Amino acid sequence: MPELPEVQALAERMTAACAGRSVARVEVLSVQVLKTFDPPPTALHGCPVTGVGRHGKFLDLAVDGGPHLVLHLARAGWVHARASFPAKPPSRRGPLALRLVLDDGSGYDVTEQGTTKRLAAYVVADPAQVPGIARLGPDALALTAGQLAALAAGARQRLKTFLTDQAVLAGIGNAYSDEILHRARLSPYAMAAALKEEQTARLHAAIGEVLTGALEHARAVPADGLKAEKKAGLQVHGRAGERCPVCGDTVRSVNFADSSLQYCPTCQTGGRTLADRRLSRLLK
Repeated sequence: MPELPEVQALAERMTAACAGRSVARVEVLSVQVLKTFDPPPTALHGCPVTGVGRHGKFLDLAVDGGPHLVLHLARAGWVHARASFPAKPPSRRGPLALRLVLDDGSGYDVTEQGTTKRLAAYVVADPAQVPGIARLGPDALALTAGQLAALAAGARQRLKTFLTDQAVLAGIGNAYSDEILHRARLSPYAMAAALKEEQTARLHAAIGEVLTGALEHARAVPADGLKAEKKAGLQVHGRAGERCPVCGDTVRSVNFADSSLQYCPTCQTGGRTLADRRLSRLLK
């Protein structure tokens, strides 16, 4: 799933590419993708683009004198820049979910791979009208140490859940939460409210270092290569069975119904291996 660094890099690229351009048309190709009906997508037609922003993991295309087009790319969605589009109307079958055409003939295709369709588009007068944006916590990239300490003190959550709960912190997902906890040398199962002052300071530093580093890397990578390059830069996430680059221990995994987390026992859990809950249920 695209997380804060990838979405921010996309927003910056789109803002630069849309400078001085107006929306020619918005074509909705998937019946599932559009979550609003008033105003309609045609309300964007003819409006000058003023920029593309980010709210957590949401993209927000703003126009002058019209509504916002908000996108959540979910797990398998992506935005592809196009210099031009074929004259033939696009098929309503396949991964193409939405097309944004600008007044110079360039624009963007928004696609979603796979059969589970979770990509979402909203046309709204105010981004706060999108339920997922309305519930966002403070942005992880702008988080102060004091904010993090206050949030952790009131959270009855394990650190993995604490970091990925968008109502607590906006922008961190499964991959970067694993990287942050590895950098901070903290167990994903540690309780947020039980963190000591020194541990909270390590966690705050790790959030900034991991997200800032990933954003700098994302800015230097072509948009269509962001997903592959994201994986290449991860130290523990998606690397179960490989050696930890810090200590050399074997990276372990805990599997859930539709996700997993990865961690290093030596760096994060005092050498203790966390139980794989999915495997434990199968053995009962």
